[in-house]
Amino acid sequence: MANLERVVLIEPHGGLHFFFYARTPLLGLPILGEILRRMGLVVRIFCEKLAPINWDEVAKADLVGISVLTNLAPRAYRIAARLKEIARTTGRRIWVVMGGPHVTFLPEEALRNGADFVVRYEGESTFPMLVKHLREGDTRALKGIPGLSYWDRGEIVHNPGRPLVEDLDRLPFPNFSLIHGAERINVVPIQTSRGCPHDCEFCSVVQMFGRKIRYRSPEGVVEELKRIKEAFPRRHVFFVDDNFSAHPPRALALLEAMKRAGIRLRWSVQERISVAKRREILRLMRETGCTRLYIGIESLNPKALEEWKKGQSPGEIKEGVRRIRREGLAVHGMFVLGADADTPQTIRHTVLSAIQLGLDTAQFFVLVPAPGTRLYRRLDGEGRIFDKDWAHYDGHHVVFRPANMSPWQLQELAIWAYRKFYSYWNGLRWTLGLKLQNAYFALQGRRVLRTWLGHNRAYLEALRRRG
Repeated sequence: MANLERVVLIEPHGGLHFFFYARTPLLGLPILGEILRRMGLVVRIFCEKLAPINWDEVAKADLVGISVLTNLAPRAYRIAARLKEIARTTGRRIWVVMGGPHVTFLPEEALRNGADFVVRYEGESTFPMLVKHLREGDTRALKGIPGLSYWDRGEIVHNPGRPLVEDLDRLPFPNFSLIHGAERINVVPIQTSRGCPHDCEFCSVVQMFGRKIRYRSPEGVVEELKRIKEAFPRRHVFFVDDNFSAHPPRALALLEAMKRAGIRLRWSVQERISVAKRREILRLMRETGCTRLYIGIESLNPKALEEWKKGQSPGEIKEGVRRIRREGLAVHGMFVLGADADTPQTIRHTVLSAIQLGLDTAQFFVLVPAPGTRLYRRLDGEGRIFDKDWAHYDGHHVVFRPANMSPWQLQELAIWAYRKFYSYWNGLRWTLGLKLQNAYFALQGRRVLRTWLGHNRAYLEALRRRG
C-alpha cells in the first residue's frame, strides 16, 4: 500500500476584478475535501483569495489538487512547478492533480505543465477513485477510472468520460472548515442546481455541466442554509446557480421551504430577466431575505441579443428591471461588450441605457472566448484570437479582434463603461438616496479600476500600439 495520507487542495488567485473584495471560495474543493476526509485522509484547503499558501504544510502533502479556471491557469502552472521543485529537493513523491473547466477542455496543456493527472468535468467520483487507487499503489487500474487523463510511459492517455452526477443530494455539504482562513469568508456560496437549458455561444456551462438541469431537494438546501447561518452568522449568502428559477415550480417549492423553516438571512442570486414575470417568486425571494438579483442582460443592442440567441428584447429587459425593482429587490446588470453586432455606438448606447434604466449596480465584461466554448472555436478558426495569455481571459482584457472596431477601441470602451456607470455623480446620488450598498459598490468599483489600470500599464500600451 502506498503512503498517501495527507492531501492539500489549492484554489489559485487571479488578478484584480470587480468583485475582488468578495472573499468567497469556489465550491468544488470544499466538497471534494469533505469526501476525502470521510475516506480517512488528512485534508487542508488553501484559497489564495482568503489567505496565502503555507508552503511548509504543502511540502508535507502526498497529493496536491489544484482547481483551474482559465484566467487562473498560469498561476496554477506556477504552483505545480514549485511542487515539482519541492519534490526534487525533498526526495518525496507529491502527486499533482488538476481539475476544473480550463483543464477539462485542455487536459494535455495541464499535463505538460506539471500535472500528473487531470480530472475532467465533475470530479466528485473521479477524484476519490484516483486517490483510492494511488493509496493502494494500484496504478495499473488507472485505465478503469472514467474522466481521467494522465501520463503512461511517456504517452498521454485520456480515459472515456464519466456521466454527470445525477443525484446532487448524495454529495456532502461543502466543508468550509477545511479552508485555511475560512473565518475571512464574507460571502458564503451555495449551489442548488447544476446545468443550464440555454447554450450561449460564449459560455462553457453547458459543455461543463450539461443542458439538463439537475436539482437538489428543497430539504437538503434548507438544511445546508441552517448550517451556514450557524457557522457564518451575519454573512451574505450567494446562490451560484446559473439560473435559479429556470424551473419556476421548483424555485417556488424551494422558497416556500425556506420560508416555512424560518430561514432569514441576506442572500442574492443569479437570474434571467424572465423571472420578472413571476411575481410570486420575487415576493418569496424578498420575504426570505434576498436583496439583489444578478441578471445576465448581456446587451441592450437588439442585434447583439439576437446574435447570442438570448430570446429577449431591450424593451422586455427594461420592463423586467422595473418590475423587479418595484418588488423591492436590487438589480445588478451583467453586460458583455464585443459581439460581432457591436459597434462603438451600440456599446455607448448600452452603457448609457443601463444608467437610465436605474440599475443599482452593473458589470461590463469584455467578451471572453474561453476554451471549451463555441465562441473560442469560431474566433480561433477565423484567426481573430491574438492573445493566448490565459491570465488575460478574465473579462477585463481584450484578447481578440472585434468585428467593427479595433481591440484598443473595445478596451477603451470597457474602461469608459465603468467610469461612466460608477461616476462620482452616481455615487453621490446613491449616497444621498441612502442606497448605501450601491454607493459602496461605486467606491469599490472606482478603487479596483484605478488599481487595475496601474497594474496593466504595459498591457494597455502594447494594445494601444497594436490598435
